[in-house]
Formats: sequence, structure tokens, C-alpha cells
Amino acid sequence: MSSKKHRRREAIAALVLEQGAVSVGSLAERFDVSMQTIRRDVDELCEGDMLHRVHGRIELSEEFLNTPFDQRAGTNLMGKRAIGDAAANLIPDGATLFISIGSTPLRVAQSLHRRKGLTVITNNLSAAMALSEEVSNRIILPGGEVRLPDRDILGNDVLDFFGRFRADFAIFGAAGIGDDGGLLEFHTTEVRATQKICENAGQALLVIDSSKFGRHAPALGGNIADIDRIIIDRRPGDRFAQLLTNINDRLIVAEGHST
Repeated sequence: MSSKKHRRREAIAALVLEQGAVSVGSLAERFDVSMQTIRRDVDELCEGDMLHRVHGRIELSEEFLNTPFDQRAGTNLMGKRAIGDAAANLIPDGATLFISIGSTPLRVAQSLHRRKGLTVITNNLSAAMALSEEVSNRIILPGGEVRLPDRDILGNDVLDFFGRFRADFAIFGAAGIGDDGGLLEFHTTEVRATQKICENAGQALLVIDSSKFGRHAPALGGNIADIDRIIIDRRPGDRFAQLLTNINDRLIVAEGHST
């Protein structure tokens, strides 16, 4: 395969990861090639499990699609509350925080209601609103288009925004954890935003419930082995026992955790 063809197919896959689905016609126009060429690219990309072709478009397979935010926020409420409380216990008054998107980082924000004088840098609008009830907090948001219904902001401008700050803590989640500890997301923009806040924070706190272990998502970020602190609600099954043993000195199991 020529390098030009390889780069085009990588770009097509990345675009589908970002948007969920893209029409074949728009791809031909975007890459300035014939419909026949794009169809060959699409056929090749759809040979795996992640992408498939439906009625003139290429889209992510259902198992790789994210569930709606409000549905995620309403699941495992006790587990997420325990995670939020455990994370909040690590954060003192006056700290500077990055808070990423997602329902579990939102739960951490809600658990921080007793903290005062926080500086919160976030693209998670729900987290910003939860922390705005304490008037001593300072909340800094990026510009850009709000992604609905998740109520967050993503994009290259967000990366530039996060790059202008330093924080004591980065609080973030993940869509899934691979068997090798890989941190998985549904969009590469989410991966890049997480990487940026972790680079610019003194401590990176991964907050994630046990259902995310073994869950599929197409975009690969870092690895759980490289995170400063990992906070989970409960231990997943034996399949991940060795993975957690390897990070045991940095692991907090929130349910039953003594504060």
C-alpha cells in the first residue's frame, strides 16, 4: 500500500472516531478522490470489527458507541458517590484543579462542595455549575461550542486552553480500560485533552467505576500504570487482578475505604 493511501485511510478512520459516522460522498469530496477510490478505502477499513458501512456511509459499530451522558450519570450512583468522596478527600482547600469531562469527574465535583477557595479549570459545564455554588471558588472555562447533551466543550481550542494553565490535580475518567491497562476513549480529542491536563498537573487522578474494565472504545490514550492515583468503586473480576496488583500502591478502592 502506498504511503498516501495509508495516510488517507488513517485520516478516514480518525474522522469516523470523531464524528461517529461519515458519508462516503463527503469523504470523496474531502480527500479529492473518486467515489470508487473511497469505496475501496471504506471496504478495507470495514474488514475489522470497529467500523462498518451502512447505506452510503461508514460508521462506528454499536459496541464502540458511547451511551448518552444522562444515562451514564444515572448508573452506579452509590459507586460513583464513593469514588467522588474518596477523590475529594485527597484535595485540600485552595487547590487548583483540572476537571475533565464525564459523569464520574462530575461526581467528584459534586463531592467537593465542602471545599473552599478552589481554582477549577474545566471543560465540563456540569462540574463548573456544581462548584459554582461555593462563591470562594474560581472557575475558568474555555470558549467554543457546547457539545450536547453531554454539556462539555471539546476541540483544538480546548487543548490550547488547558496548555495555558498548571494545576495541583488533574481529575479525569475513561470510557474503558483494556486488558493491558490501556485507557480508552470514544474520541481522539478526549484523549488529547486528558493527556494535556495530566502533563500540566502535579498529580493525575483517574476516577473510574469497575464497569469500565474490559469495556471497548476505539481511541487509545495512556496506560493505567502511568497514573499517579487510581480511584475505583470496587475491584473488577479476576481477569484484571494482576493489573491491579501492579498498581496496588497507587490504588484506592472507594467502597469501604476508610476516610
